[in-house]
Amino acid sequence: MDPARQETDQRKQIARLLLERGTEPADLDLEPPPTAPASLTAELEIPFPEGLAPIPQPISPAPSPDDPMPPADVLVVTWTVAEVNALADTLTPGQGRNAWYRYARNFDQKFRDKIRPGAPSQKAQRLGSYFPTKIGDTTVVCVKSELHLNQDGISTGEGTATLPVKDFFAQMIDEVKPKAVMTIGTSGGVDLDQNLGDAVVTRAAKFRLNDEFRNEPFNGKTYKSDWEVPTSHLPAGEELMKRYADQLVEPGFLPPTKRYGYEGPPLENNPPNVPQILRDGDKMPAFHPVLTTDFFEFGTSSNHLGKEGCAVEMGDAVLGLLCSELPNPPNWLIVRNLSDPQINGDLPVKPKQRDMQAHWAVWYYEQYGYWTSIAGALATWAVIAGLDKGS
Repeated sequence: MDPARQETDQRKQIARLLLERGTEPADLDLEPPPTAPASLTAELEIPFPEGLAPIPQPISPAPSPDDPMPPADVLVVTWTVAEVNALADTLTPGQGRNAWYRYARNFDQKFRDKIRPGAPSQKAQRLGSYFPTKIGDTTVVCVKSELHLNQDGISTGEGTATLPVKDFFAQMIDEVKPKAVMTIGTSGGVDLDQNLGDAVVTRAAKFRLNDEFRNEPFNGKTYKSDWEVPTSHLPAGEELMKRYADQLVEPGFLPPTKRYGYEGPPLENNPPNVPQILRDGDKMPAFHPVLTTDFFEFGTSSNHLGKEGCAVEMGDAVLGLLCSELPNPPNWLIVRNLSDPQINGDLPVKPKQRDMQAHWAVWYYEQYGYWTSIAGALATWAVIAGLDKGS
């Protein structure tokens, strides 16, 4: 097999494992057990400003999976178990992910045939799950998607494939009718000065596709939203993020065995990882895009992705693509917390050997995915809080 193809296939499998990491049997149930996972909110003790603490809004009676989502001012979409746990603990406190309402509307009629066998949504037999909440006077619907750009595609040609997550975005926007849509979640850092837990906040996303979508007409294109993002509560969001900086401390590193012959002390990281909100037009260039890939790619010291974008992830540009086609699109924004820093590009990547660059990128996600996602959820809160008419 071609070495480049072998590396892409390996990275593809890593992406699928990470996206499903933490999934439990109850997550695949259309009617989960009444005992939802315990929320960490009480332990987080987030001191939100008065009147702006998120207040979950249960629906009574509980909706059927075939019911439409309720209308709201803001639609927030995330993707993995670590991300939804953090979003629930922050924006729907007391309502863990299995308390969120299952959503399967039109799954059989419009989506099933566009999704490959074995994809997360095929296993769960649904499109996602959601829960309404409120921040001040702003209503919000929080969603965990079971659809993913790099999980679902069925080949339609050489370098082209189905993209059902785009249809899912369209359906959610049609039902919720939000004024703004935010996609949030983990991502890879691209610059050496980016810290674990930093949250990039940008109004742009660019496709950087090398696998099943490499020949699609949207590959390489950048999409932008002209939204004037509210900034009044971003400083408060940063202060809340800093409360959890001690969860982002990297350990001292040593070679894995004494056979390396290194006898020195552990190599310590400096400076400390105190998370910040990196907003386009402020702490980075205006409309500096998130890079959307169709396999597990990350920034390294040798691939210089920081010149092209602000972080690497696997889905956000789909929202930009859809909104570019809508006659009256909502405002949209990308919030991506950095769950792994820029990786050392001198680490070996060789066919038939361990990809040590991917090894460390995965290790960082596994260790810090939840806590960096708390920082991202707080950055999301800060943007939404700025919409409150009374603040």
